[in-house]
Amino acid sequence: MATPAIYADLKRDHDKQRKMLKELAELKGDTAKRKKLFEAFRLEVQSHAAAEEESLYAEMLGNPELRDDARHSVAEHKEVDDLLGEMMDEDFASDEWESKFFHMRHRYEHHIDEEEEEMFPAAEKELDADTEERLADTYEERKPKELELAKANPPGGDERD
Repeated sequence: MATPAIYADLKRDHDKQRKMLKELAELKGDTAKRKKLFEAFRLEVQSHAAAEEESLYAEMLGNPELRDDARHSVAEHKEVDDLLGEMMDEDFASDEWESKFFHMRHRYEHHIDEEEEEMFPAAEKELDADTEERLADTYEERKPKELELAKANPPGGDERD
């Protein structure tokens, strides 16, 4: 059976993000290139997370069987967003930036692995095909709009605790 579109869309984004993280980790000495790739990564992650929260997570929050997973993931999005904001304030050539990058990478890769291995399968068991199709449509519609918002709103500006 084919993977429903919502999970395939999210997984495709995760794969792109993993590749960007790997490229960032391998960049040494070229601060301009690092800055440019980091900005592309942060826009990708911010737009992905917001669209994911507006589609899949919104649905999961309304389902008692899935609510805790959604809350956990939203909290992890906030944590990564805060880390991205901290990184933007550092010198991209500094040891501090490097240290924050490896911490953020570890946290984000843990988050997306957890989504793919635990959360998506749990959601797939609970949600019907029509709902999953509607969520994919919502995600695909929201992500480009969220990208525009991310360009205007750097991370760390969200005051949620």
